[in-house]
Amino acid sequence: MKQFVVLLKKELLESRRNFKWMWMPIVFILFGITEPLTAYYMPDILDAVGNLPEGAVIEIPPPTSEEVLLSTIGQYSMMGVLVIVLGFMGTVAGERKNGSASLVLVKPVSYHSYILSKWAAAMILVWISYILGMLSSWYYINILFENISAESFLKALVTYGFWLSFVVTLTVFFSSLTSSPGVAAFSAIAVSIFLSFLSGTFSNQLEWFPSQLSSYTAEILMEGKWSGDLTMTIAATVVLIIILIATSPVLFKKRELS
Repeated sequence: MKQFVVLLKKELLESRRNFKWMWMPIVFILFGITEPLTAYYMPDILDAVGNLPEGAVIEIPPPTSEEVLLSTIGQYSMMGVLVIVLGFMGTVAGERKNGSASLVLVKPVSYHSYILSKWAAAMILVWISYILGMLSSWYYINILFENISAESFLKALVTYGFWLSFVVTLTVFFSSLTSSPGVAAFSAIAVSIFLSFLSGTFSNQLEWFPSQLSSYTAEILMEGKWSGDLTMTIAATVVLIIILIATSPVLFKKRELS
């Protein structure tokens, strides 16, 4: 446990030196602010740059607060996932490539503590960035549109947060299998897209897939419903996260020893 705490502090300090604690929260906050502002001012934007004939009137029905928040989550589904993968694709692979991993592991350091500390540091940074981004979006939505209740907001935030946690775990898992950050990033993104494709195509058969969490988030916001399938999906996601993060040190150690 002491090794894990020391390594975790090292990872958090390294993230600060790499300015991840600055740019990642800023990116998530910008995504959170952009959607409500764009939705609110879209008629003015189209009127200003639309080059429409004189006298033409554009009537766009204003979106609901829930739809705007779902648009923000949609941004996190695309750009947010990309930011996470690019931010942590080299968390293990990069250190293996430049030899830093060997310098750390030559000491009496547990492989499990080494991998777990990197995963925990990434989770802390991503969750703080994600929460700040969602809070920013919620704040502007409540100002520009109708209020979203704190209960619905928190349920949606936590539900979708499990999907981002799964993406973080995938990234660390693939980063521990290779010495190429690019391969790790490609693998994590490819698996995320594949899971989303499967859950979209076979939504009735794959109700407990982690990629279904975005659909359940929409149900929470639009219908106020927390289904039993959502509870099982969260449980299945947590189990998969545990399996991936438990097998990562084992596979990493085998590659190092080979």
